[in-house]
Amino acid sequence: MPGKSSVFDMIGPVMIGPSSSHTAGVVRIARAAIRLLGGIPDSVSIIFYNSFARTYEGHGSDRAIIGGLMDFKTDDERIKDALDIAKEKGLNYRFKSIGNSSVHHPNTIKLQLVKDGKMMEVIGESLGGGLINIAEIDGFVANFSAQAHTLIIKAKDISGAIAFISSVIAQEKANIATMSVSRKGKNDNACHVIEMDSGIAPITLEYLKSLPWINDLIYIPDIDL
Repeated sequence: MPGKSSVFDMIGPVMIGPSSSHTAGVVRIARAAIRLLGGIPDSVSIIFYNSFARTYEGHGSDRAIIGGLMDFKTDDERIKDALDIAKEKGLNYRFKSIGNSSVHHPNTIKLQLVKDGKMMEVIGESLGGGLINIAEIDGFVANFSAQAHTLIIKAKDISGAIAFISSVIAQEKANIATMSVSRKGKNDNACHVIEMDSGIAPITLEYLKSLPWINDLIYIPDIDL
């Protein structure tokens, strides 16, 4: 008599699991988050909202998010065993669900990550077809797809900052696809999120990091690479 099957018994060339929203998109949210954090977290609190809150166990989103936090790609067969592998690796995690939040997209995940004492909060949305939107980073509006070369700069909110950063990118011959700036208040810190068609040289990234008014810089190429 055959054993009980799992949603993760279906392994295809692109993703593992029952749907791209609940697996591929979830994996990509996690892989974007660890690039923002700077590596695999020591611990993480994972909050599933709305439809995710009701289905994350049955559809395998719990294993998908943990697999992505260990940098497994969407077609990695280890995703179906991700919870056990995480325990073996010492990745501490806990799940929480909030089933009715009108302010969040139906497929929303909030990650509260800790690595080497550094804390970060990332909110991601799975849009279907494996597409994602990183909606917030540490309370700043972000809204990027993680499919393009993306530069995230946290800096002092000073006059001319946007024009200066744009001019540096222009010197690299990198075309800006989208650019958004979020700030928590006038003359407070600001978060610049810039999606580009091509990458930036490491020396240029180091130059931007060295500027006294830039507090943090994160560069993310296509997360599927």
